[in-house]
Amino acid sequence: MKPSSPDRDAAPVHLPHAPLPAYYQPDDAAKREAFLRRTFDDTAVDYNRLEKILGLGTGSWYRRQALLRAGLKPGLQVVDVGMGTGLVSREILKITGEPHRLVGVDPSAGMMGQAHFEQPVECRLGRAEDIPVPDASADFVVMGYALRHIADFSAAAAEFRRVLKPGGQLLILEITRPEGRLGHALLKAYMRGVVPLLARAVSRAKDTPMLWRYYWDTIEACVPPQQVMQTLASSGLTGVERHVELNIFSEYRARG
Repeated sequence: MKPSSPDRDAAPVHLPHAPLPAYYQPDDAAKREAFLRRTFDDTAVDYNRLEKILGLGTGSWYRRQALLRAGLKPGLQVVDVGMGTGLVSREILKITGEPHRLVGVDPSAGMMGQAHFEQPVECRLGRAEDIPVPDASADFVVMGYALRHIADFSAAAAEFRRVLKPGGQLLILEITRPEGRLGHALLKAYMRGVVPLLARAVSRAKDTPMLWRYYWDTIEACVPPQQVMQTLASSGLTGVERHVELNIFSEYRARG
């Protein structure tokens, strides 16, 4: 699909989706942050198993192809923001084979504790709004399926711009709500119904089924792609574009 361009009239994005009062007090940022930290820490032990179910076993292949489409290659200094259990980082290493050129960043110590690699990878506690790496130190920054979980996407976009070297590449992977009514209904039934049901059978953490319901609810409530692109452009990033696979998987790309 041909990459789209940002709508210059769209407003910058702060919280990437409307508050979800079913999970936390909507007017309390600290409680939202605590809910996310606790949930991801507590359910980290199940995350990789459920991700394979969600993606029908194709997630690793898709991540690798998206990284290649964005220009990842050996020799680049890479920062994986929101690295979680290392699902994107493992695909990065399959392409580059250079763990010494990779830094993973995530606010959840529990999730990073489940990130296992054949060779040591530096993992740092941190948030997308305050990435713990120096200015202009990264050739390639990637964030995989974490956009909906950050508190201020405008601040995160500014951080991406700060840490990228001039001309460095940004890639954001995200699941986007289908535009068609049927596609929306089918994906919702699968992600909010089938996957949490399966999670009950295979998970070890009691909150894992809830996490996957929350996962869909954030997708459904997320701001439109044009707003995401405008926020990236407003931060000073250039060449902002969006590539879409299967009308669901968005790859936002930009340069420092």
